[in-house]
Amino acid sequence: MGWRFWLITVLALLSVAGTLALGRWQLSRAAQKVAIQASMDAKAALSMMDVRSLAGHADPSLELHRRVALRGEWIPDRTVYLDNRPMNGLTGLYVVTPMRLQNSAAVVLVQRGWVARDFLDRSRLPKIETPSGVREVVGRIAPPPAKLYELGGLDAGLIRQNIDLSRFAAETGLALLPVSVQQTDAASDGLLRDWPRPTVGVEKHYGYAFQWFALSSLIAILYVWFQIVRRFIYPRRA
Repeated sequence: MGWRFWLITVLALLSVAGTLALGRWQLSRAAQKVAIQASMDAKAALSMMDVRSLAGHADPSLELHRRVALRGEWIPDRTVYLDNRPMNGLTGLYVVTPMRLQNSAAVVLVQRGWVARDFLDRSRLPKIETPSGVREVVGRIAPPPAKLYELGGLDAGLIRQNIDLSRFAAETGLALLPVSVQQTDAASDGLLRDWPRPTVGVEKHYGYAFQWFALSSLIAILYVWFQIVRRFIYPRRA
């Protein structure tokens, strides 16, 4: 056995150890995500919050994914439309409108739903209804809408790519809460509300772990075949 054999052996051992470590790390990430998902599901199973509880909460972000019943008035002139948002396999606009909570100075940004966009005239706003007066909205406390890649200048105007709560509060002068609410009432006002179930992507970590363990097994099998079976066993049989 020459130096090449030992070099290949060391490299194979390091490769197997490294891929096994990466697989275990992915499993640990999966375990963390499982715990997060369980926490989200537990929040969703709690009793529904009311306007007073939400407006008076010291940190509403601690109640993410909990159901909430809002009562207040829309601020329709501050409605914005988030572009390139999918729902049911189609791409359109998320409609978000601030709601001033009843008997409170607080305002919450409501993700009201999805509407198709006019692709022939991309500047044309869709027709939706924004009822006046005190309204009741049922939804779940959610983070602000996920941010998409944007070019300069696409985070302003009625149709925009993203919305940042702190910047939107400065832009409008509204006392926005640090969370938004995803409206979950039945489709109305010309909007769809088939929101995807909030998940943390546990499955992808299991998939990555399987790939690393499979690669580790492949390295071990190839090493045994070429460096042991073909080197020591087959020659002796010959």
